[in-house]
Amino acid sequence: MSDKEIDAGVQMTEKVSSSEENAPIEWDAADEKRIRNRMDVRIVPTVFALYLINARIQGMATDLKLVGFRFNWALTIFYFSYIAIEVPSNIILKKVGGRYYLPSLVIAFGLISMCGAFLTDYKGLFVARFFLGLAEGGMMPGIAYYLSCFYRRNELLFRMGIYITGASMAGAFGGLLAAALSPIPSWGASSMKIHAWRNIFFFEGLFTLLFSGIAMLILPSTPDACKFLTPRDRYIALERINREHKETAYEPTTPHHVRRAILNVNTWICALGFLTINVSVQSFSLFLPTILSNLGWTNLKTQLYSVPPYIVACLYAIFIARVSDICKRRGIFIIGGTILSIIGYTMLVTVKSNSLKYLAVFLAASGAFPQGPAFLAWGLNNAAGTSVRAVSSGFIVALGSVGSIVATWTYLEKDKPNFYRGHYINIGAQCIACVLAIIGIVYTKWENRKRERGERDGSARDAKGSRPLDSLFGVGMKWRRDWFRGLHDEEQTKRFEREVYQ
Repeated sequence: MSDKEIDAGVQMTEKVSSSEENAPIEWDAADEKRIRNRMDVRIVPTVFALYLINARIQGMATDLKLVGFRFNWALTIFYFSYIAIEVPSNIILKKVGGRYYLPSLVIAFGLISMCGAFLTDYKGLFVARFFLGLAEGGMMPGIAYYLSCFYRRNELLFRMGIYITGASMAGAFGGLLAAALSPIPSWGASSMKIHAWRNIFFFEGLFTLLFSGIAMLILPSTPDACKFLTPRDRYIALERINREHKETAYEPTTPHHVRRAILNVNTWICALGFLTINVSVQSFSLFLPTILSNLGWTNLKTQLYSVPPYIVACLYAIFIARVSDICKRRGIFIIGGTILSIIGYTMLVTVKSNSLKYLAVFLAASGAFPQGPAFLAWGLNNAAGTSVRAVSSGFIVALGSVGSIVATWTYLEKDKPNFYRGHYINIGAQCIACVLAIIGIVYTKWENRKRERGERDGSARDAKGSRPLDSLFGVGMKWRRDWFRGLHDEEQTKRFEREVYQ
C-alpha cells in the first residue's frame, strides 16, 4: 500500500471519529453482517476466480518428448521458484496492497502461459515452469493474508475454503476445458502453428489476462478503502479487525516481525501439517487420471469420471470450513479429515473391485482437501499483527509446498498398475498430519491454561521475577526462548486476545 493510500485511510478514520465528537464508533451484529455480506459479494468471488484461472497447467508429453523422468522434473522445477517467492511476495503484498498486486501475479501467469504455446522442446518447458512458479507462488499465501485483513478469525476459514477450492475446480474442469479448446483448427504463422495443446496454453493465458484486468477494478486494498461501503461502514470494517487482533493495519514489516512469525510453535505445526497434506492433495491432482486409467477404463471414461471426486471434495471442504468457523475449532476437523483420507487410501491398496476403488478416490479426496485451508487458517488465527500474519502465511505455504515436490515423485510409471508405493506414502503423510493436529490441540490447550492463570500477562515473567525459560536454556539463548514463547511476549500479549485457536 502506498503512503498516499495510508494517509487517506488514516484521514478517513479520523473524519469518521470526529463526526461522533471524537467518541469511538460502536456497532452491533447487524452492522457487521451487512458489511460482511457486501465484502463477500465483491471480494470472495473475485479471489476465487483469480485462484481458479491460476491453478491449472496442461501437459504436452508427446510433442516435447517428456519421456522417462522429464515430466516429473518439469513438475518439480516449478516448486523450486514457487517456494522461494512465498515470503518475499507476501511482504511486497502488504506494502503494495492486494488490489493491484494479486491481479498482477495472475497477469504474469497468463503471459507465461501464452508463451507456453510456442514451446518447442522440454528444456523450454523447464524454463517456463520455473517462471510460472515465480508468478503463482505468491497467490495462495497472498490471498490467505489478504482475506485475513478483511475477516475476523471465526469468519476466515469459510472464505479461504471457497477460494482454495479454485484448485479443486481447476482439476475438475481443466480436462473438460482442454477437450473444448484442443479441437480448434490449426492457426498462426507457418513456422509455428497453434493447435492441440498449444491452443490450451494460448487461450487459457488470454482468458487469464482479461479477467485479471477486471479484478483490479473490483478488489479493494484494505477494509477502509472499500468504495462500495459508506464512510461509517469502512471505519467499522477496519476497526473490527484492529480490535480483534489488538493491532494497527498500517504497521511496517521489520525483521522483528519476520522472527516472531517464523520462531513460533503454532507456525511450525501448521507449516509441517500443510506439507504433509500437500503430499496427498497434489499427488491426487497430478495423478488421478493415471490412477483411473489403470482401472482399465477408456480415455473418455477416465476424463469424465475424474470430475465427480473433485466436485464432492470441493463441496465437502466448504462445508467443513463453515462448521469449523462456527465451532471455532481447527484441529479436531483436521483429525477427522485424516481418518477419512487414510480409509480411502487403504481401500485403494486392499480392495479389488473397480467400483470400490472409485469410492476410495472420493474418500481420499474428501478427507485431504479440507485440511490444507484448515492448517493455513489455524496458523493465521494464532498470528498477531498484520506483518506477522503476512510472514506466517508465506512461511506456512512455502514450507508446505515441499510436500508438492514429494508429490511429483509418489506415483511413478514403474509402479503401475497398482501404485502401492504412492498409496502408502499418502497413508503415511495423513498419519503424520493427524499427529501434528493432535500436538497442535495439546499445545493450544496448554497455552490457553497459562493465559487463564494470567501467566502471559505483564512482562511474561514468572512469580520469582525471572523469565521461565532462562533457567532451562540460559539467558544468552534468546532465539530458543522466542521459539517456545512464540508470539506470547509482553508486546504481543497486549495486542492479541487471550484465547488461542484450537
